[in-house]
Amino acid sequence: MNVLAPDLSGGLTPDHELFFPTRPDNPEMRESTSIWLFDDAGTFGCPRLGIEAEAWSWDENRAYHANFGTGNGRILIDGGRGPVPSPFGADGRPTRLGAGPLTFEMIEPFRRWRVRFDGAAADGTSQQKIDGAFDLDNRVPVKLDVELEMVTPGWVQDHTPEKVALMSPTDADDARSMGIGWRIEHLFRASGRFSVAGETRDFTGTGSRIKRQSVRPLGGFRGHVWQSALFPDGRAFGYITYPPGPDGRTYNDGYIFQDGRMYPARAVTIPWLRQFVPEGDNATLELESELGMTRIEGETLFSHFDFHNPEMAGGQFNLQQTGARYTWDGQTAYGMMERSSVG
Repeated sequence: MNVLAPDLSGGLTPDHELFFPTRPDNPEMRESTSIWLFDDAGTFGCPRLGIEAEAWSWDENRAYHANFGTGNGRILIDGGRGPVPSPFGADGRPTRLGAGPLTFEMIEPFRRWRVRFDGAAADGTSQQKIDGAFDLDNRVPVKLDVELEMVTPGWVQDHTPEKVALMSPTDADDARSMGIGWRIEHLFRASGRFSVAGETRDFTGTGSRIKRQSVRPLGGFRGHVWQSALFPDGRAFGYITYPPGPDGRTYNDGYIFQDGRMYPARAVTIPWLRQFVPEGDNATLELESELGMTRIEGETLFSHFDFHNPEMAGGQFNLQQTGARYTWDGQTAYGMMERSSVG
């Protein structure tokens, strides 16, 4: 008897997993893909590798960013703009998105992807980043080649312009921060090879993959917390929330994946960004769902920071992209956390 594989599409079509083959007509439209990756032993992590392919620079240098961490506070950073390769794979479909040293390739929709990085990254520590002493010229070669196998059903945010037009001002600001368009997120298991300065290791790991096609006006962005992880027994969680708006409303959406089922959830205990700590800061959360209250203990590691981003919130925007060691009913997993604050 044939057994049907579980549907991981989140209601999207396989064409959603393809990339724009040519420049979008809307100059503000972007093709955005990223992953967060952590090895099972907790010895290294990638708290975001991502490409932001904006229509206005579609055929020119394209924005990418790559964060790595190898323990004991050591982090490696690369980012900027790089050459744009062809999006077309061997089968003639637009299955690739690349910028400079970073390439994403879709192998099987909603199931299998490959990610490669072959470049150089600035080598330093989280504390140096906090102190403003990180030397971007101290660079070492870094390589990553990893295959991803999706595990959880797609968690989809669908914010079409028609839906946003009917929202309250706060809800509309939050939808714009997420992106006017669509977004899908999966958790995955991974296997690959990672090399820093010639020291190479094979690994297995877990992480999250995000793909979106949207316009993102961020004028109303107030900060956020976003966390997810996949545990050894197959359970998983994820959520995103923003601070309350002036009217008390806010976006607070998440899930718990357990026994093959996605349970909608909302965060009730949230580790907001209130201090800048290299490792070991609080990442504990609680999610409320049909299952009751689920508490997951967490602490940060591999922390990357970006302070006073001049392009957001009048230069008062602070961002942390980090890994976290999570504990849930005695199980340990390594997952992601991104959070930001204004002020």
